[in-house]
Amino acid sequence: MVQIRERDLEAAHLARLVSAVVDLARGSRSRIIVNDRLDVALACGAGGVHLRADSMPPSRARSIAPPGFLIGCSVHAPAEARAVAPDVDYLIAGTVWPTESKPAGPAGRPPIGPDGLAAIARAARVPVLAVGGVTLDRVPHLSASGAAGVAAIGLFLGSAPDSGPTLCRAIALRETVRLARARFDTPERAS
Repeated sequence: MVQIRERDLEAAHLARLVSAVVDLARGSRSRIIVNDRLDVALACGAGGVHLRADSMPPSRARSIAPPGFLIGCSVHAPAEARAVAPDVDYLIAGTVWPTESKPAGPAGRPPIGPDGLAAIARAARVPVLAVGGVTLDRVPHLSASGAAGVAAIGLFLGSAPDSGPTLCRAIALRETVRLARARFDTPERAS
């Protein structure tokens, strides 16, 4: 999934961007998800919408969306996960660790940490993705806490050690995830 998270774009500009990315992804397995703008996601043929915790209720989005349309939601506590679980396909839980953009967590809430992530994963009936402070060395901890995946920006893009060009870390992440999964898979599941 690729989430388009451009909160400051007006609807027309966002729609042009979403349409262009949807066109680029056509024929691939990638699903384009639009952050918090159900109207733009539907109008542009995106694969889903990701709702903020303070957005419209997922049940309302589900009543409007066509079959197969993904709906995700941000949560910060187990009670929130239980409340929205019937109407979402996945959850994003966090902020797990402090980040540069949210050192105190979202809306001043403290980071939930791996224990908070584990509590949300236990409460949820859908896959939970971890967000916030995700680094390659933390991926195994997230997996052990029950995360089905991660949502990140800094993890995928970062500066070279000498402040050189931006680097893509997707290949290193893929190997880290493979190793984390192998550690927790049983022999029957691994085959």
